[in-house]
Amino acid sequence: MSRLMSPMLAVILAATPIVSVAPARAAEFVVRAITIPEMKAVFGQVESRIVVPARARIGGSVRELRVTQGDQVREGQALAVVVDDKLKLQLNAADAKIEALNSQLDNARIQLDRAQQLRATGTGTQASLDQARMQFEVATNQVAAAKAEKTVIEQSAREGTVVAPAAGRVLTVPVTIGSVVMPGEEIARVAPGPYYLRLSLPERHASEIRQGADVIVGARGLANGSGAIAATHRGRIAKVYPEIVDGRVIADVEVEGIGDYFVNERTLVSIPVGRRTALAVPSAAIRTRHGIDYVRVAGDGGAMDVAVILGETFADNGETRIEILTGLHDGDRIVLP
Repeated sequence: MSRLMSPMLAVILAATPIVSVAPARAAEFVVRAITIPEMKAVFGQVESRIVVPARARIGGSVRELRVTQGDQVREGQALAVVVDDKLKLQLNAADAKIEALNSQLDNARIQLDRAQQLRATGTGTQASLDQARMQFEVATNQVAAAKAEKTVIEQSAREGTVVAPAAGRVLTVPVTIGSVVMPGEEIARVAPGPYYLRLSLPERHASEIRQGADVIVGARGLANGSGAIAATHRGRIAKVYPEIVDGRVIADVEVEGIGDYFVNERTLVSIPVGRRTALAVPSAAIRTRHGIDYVRVAGDGGAMDVAVILGETFADNGETRIEILTGLHDGDRIVLP
């Protein structure tokens, strides 16, 4: 039976085509020197472009205080009420003066009517009529002047309400209920914005920082444990001031979405201060074994693992690259998985 199967098996094997499976070839990446920006982490301080004071328009004592630090206010909102007790006495005196002048006006009107009647009957003189008319006009003007003085006092009393000069956040309220204030004294400071980051850089970066350069703003908080910046916002250097103060260069950074930060809050900002040449590979090319980083380099004799020291991670044309400090040369071919 086995003798019959052997020729048949040979025929079947001879008729069956032999298919060879070639091993998959790994992709390669050629290392080239690229130019990347040199970033420096500095502290930026949140500031408001405009800070306006809400001032008292009259002197007196603070009877009501309707806001505290950090409150969001709208333009024209009442912040405090300043009361001058003398204004109430002046209003009472103005009312009494108006009543007295009204009595004089009534008397002058009666005298004028009597002089007109006497002049109509021929028993009165023209001089008496003119005198009565003049007294009536004087009394009328005195009443009008007294009412105007009362209006001024009432307006002063209304000006005791301190209103917000603009919409924004209240930074400070340097008074308390019962405080005595003078006209023009500051009741509160309001920051309407817009908000920006103020940078203070060492003088050695004066020739390197450029207006319009992009920056990376870190998360809220001064620093994390590793010292790296966790990017949350991207901003732009809007202005570089031409004067160096105490060996520092001042620059302003415009950033979207920092309106909820505290004014004068500090945060880390990574800014470009120069450019340098570096070798970088895709993140997939890095293999870590026993705490040591390797990349597989293709050569004439085959691929071999080379130990490398890694630098910073950055984006190049939308792809993540890792800087290689030592271990590779320009033109090396990296085997990717």
